[in-house]
Amino acid sequence: MLRRRSRLPRAAMSANRSAAASPAPTPSARRRVVAAFERRPRLRLGLLLAGPVGWLVIAYLGSLAILFLNAGWSRDPFTGLVHREWTLANFGQLVTNPLYRTVTLRTIGMAVAVTVTCAVLAFPIAYYMARVASTRVRGLLVVAILMPLWSSYLIKAYIWRQILSVDGVLNWALAPLGLRGPGLNEVGLWLVLTYLWLPYMILPVFAGLERIPASLLEASADLGGRGLMTFRRVILPLVFPALVAGSIFTFSLTLGDYIAPSLITTTQFIGNLILSNFGVPNLPLAATLSIVPLLVVTVYLLIARRLGAFEAL
Repeated sequence: MLRRRSRLPRAAMSANRSAAASPAPTPSARRRVVAAFERRPRLRLGLLLAGPVGWLVIAYLGSLAILFLNAGWSRDPFTGLVHREWTLANFGQLVTNPLYRTVTLRTIGMAVAVTVTCAVLAFPIAYYMARVASTRVRGLLVVAILMPLWSSYLIKAYIWRQILSVDGVLNWALAPLGLRGPGLNEVGLWLVLTYLWLPYMILPVFAGLERIPASLLEASADLGGRGLMTFRRVILPLVFPALVAGSIFTFSLTLGDYIAPSLITTTQFIGNLILSNFGVPNLPLAATLSIVPLLVVTVYLLIARRLGAFEAL
């Protein structure tokens, strides 16, 4: 028994010696990769953005490149075949043909009218939400403004078509007063587009008004500034970038819309022209027409950027 007990410490000592003599385990491949990424933050950021940037380049910029490429081609009027040779004939039609000039100016005018109307209607609503309403009422108003956005665009457009029709609800309500609604025309389209895009103007203006410190309004009142002067010299300059930010949505959405103009009126807008040329089909001309709202929105975005609209989004 004594010999066996004396052998146990010796065996343990030999095991410890062998463990100390053996080499330390090398780090796994996963740890080496993690350590490499920790030492290279730029590589980690590049791999993180590779997917979204790759999708943007392929899906968005790639489609734009194809659009510009198709705009330079031409269509044979007899055979209907597309000649894949670069030409500026389609761009020349946009300048020389009075139809395209008229439709482009009409579309831009409608976009401006809808934007101005939305700004006029959105400001008092947003001001009441930001400065007058209680917290509970403000939350209810935000939900009421967002709720129309939950329903389908087509449903809202068809409902407005029924409202503005000859035997619609609006004429039925105005008949006892001897009045009639605007009907299915450009005025009716202006009302429909204003209703559709008004929430996109209210929310940025509401956010801009909330960011104005109450101390500025109190300082204006202490210095003798009345309501109109405070609005003109304090509130309007500070909330103007938010107004421009909201106008980006209302202007661009109106400029490219073709469903509401097709349902509400027979007057042609640029979206309807693009759709009709896809149906012929005359893809080169449709691509050329698609560049027009793209250029208009690009110029508008550059102007909005100079006015500080991006900081208010």
